[in-house]
Amino acid sequence: MIDYPIDMNVKPDVQAFFDEATNTISYIVKDPTSNACAIVDSVMDIDYAAGRITYDHADELIRQVKAQGLVLEWIIETHVHADHLSAAPYIQQQLGGKIGIGDKIMVVQNTFGKVFNEGTEFQRDGSQFDALFKDGDTYMIGNMRAFAMYTPGHTPACMVHVMGDAAFAGDTLFMPDGGSARADFPGGDAGTLYDSIQKVLSLPDETRLFMCHDYGPNGRDIRWETTVAEEKTHNVHVGGGKTKEEFVKFRTERDATLAMPKLIIPSLQVNMRAGEVPTDKDGNPMLKVPVNAL
Repeated sequence: MIDYPIDMNVKPDVQAFFDEATNTISYIVKDPTSNACAIVDSVMDIDYAAGRITYDHADELIRQVKAQGLVLEWIIETHVHADHLSAAPYIQQQLGGKIGIGDKIMVVQNTFGKVFNEGTEFQRDGSQFDALFKDGDTYMIGNMRAFAMYTPGHTPACMVHVMGDAAFAGDTLFMPDGGSARADFPGGDAGTLYDSIQKVLSLPDETRLFMCHDYGPNGRDIRWETTVAEEKTHNVHVGGGKTKEEFVKFRTERDATLAMPKLIIPSLQVNMRAGEVPTDKDGNPMLKVPVNAL
């Protein structure tokens, strides 16, 4: 197993921004010893029925970075999201920074390049992103060392990003009463997801865990922060010593009952391009709808 460079003495300032339309939480993560920051899992707004894209959520992130005098160094995608569109290039255009994702993005691009019949002009080498992370890769946010932990299962390209005592879980985990994300997308696997969750739960108990989504189970208020210790003890899908066999059975049966995310078709096309909207042969923004392919 990789010896990850964990440093619990570094405690970044984490600001959360909830997007009600997609139940996504985006983050501004500040190095505690400088003005450098990263943005994790940004959101671009879409009225899918009208085919209209706007940037209210991203504009709020940009306003906050500017108002606090921060310098954006990284725009991190924990994975290729299937339920919201990334605003990474829009934010980069206004604030700079590098866009980073796991190097298994190439697997996702190859899979969905075929689903959406993208043709040879669509590059499947991850070149749309500025950085492709492998398991254990490190990067700097000011003076703070961050690292990427490979956590496939929900998708083949999922990564948890750890910055000091804070870990950004993407869809690998939900809050303890939310459990875990589905594992039935192309390239997903429930057994692999269980192993990845155990990997995350091997971090120090006091590690702060920040979720990418929350749906307020049983009507509770939206929440996004917990700890490794809380997840180990109380996660309804994997906590309390639940076995891999129990998890796989539950996850497989549950996934068979779930509908596709409402924004999966635009999300995959945009997010596998690092947030760029695809265009037709005349250069006009255009999305495709594959029939009976998902």
